[in-house]
Amino acid sequence: MPKLTPFLISSLLIFSVAACDNTSKTTVSAPDPNEAPTAPSVQTTQAAQQDAQSEVRRRQLDADIRAREQRNNITGGDADRATSDLASQVRSKLEANIPKGQLTVEAAEGGTVTVAGTVNNQQELAKIEPLAKEIKGVTAVVVKATIAPPKS
Repeated sequence: MPKLTPFLISSLLIFSVAACDNTSKTTVSAPDPNEAPTAPSVQTTQAAQQDAQSEVRRRQLDADIRAREQRNNITGGDADRATSDLASQVRSKLEANIPKGQLTVEAAEGGTVTVAGTVNNQQELAKIEPLAKEIKGVTAVVVKATIAPPKS
């Protein structure tokens, strides 16, 4: 048995080196690491922004939030809730419902969530707290966001 273990490990290493050495398995469309990245075109940027603000994207974010909630319920509910997961869920909820807001979300132990940044109007500002409290595990919301209309 002691001689078999090193043999198996070395066989696995040799196999993995041979598999990684085959460059024909890499994608043709992969970016060249030696080329400098280029900025996206205005059309690409506008298309990405429209996609991010679309109803389809909002439904995807809501479905992601529901899936996270289901996983959280299976793994023990609020007791095991990580602050990073809580902040991520609140951020997704706000992104889906206040798409033009420039918001940051920080979560602390105990379920307190702090939302800072800017929104376009009073209605969006008023939405922050109720939306954040829809996420299971949020006990308190501190809103430090301000109203800053978009620049023309």
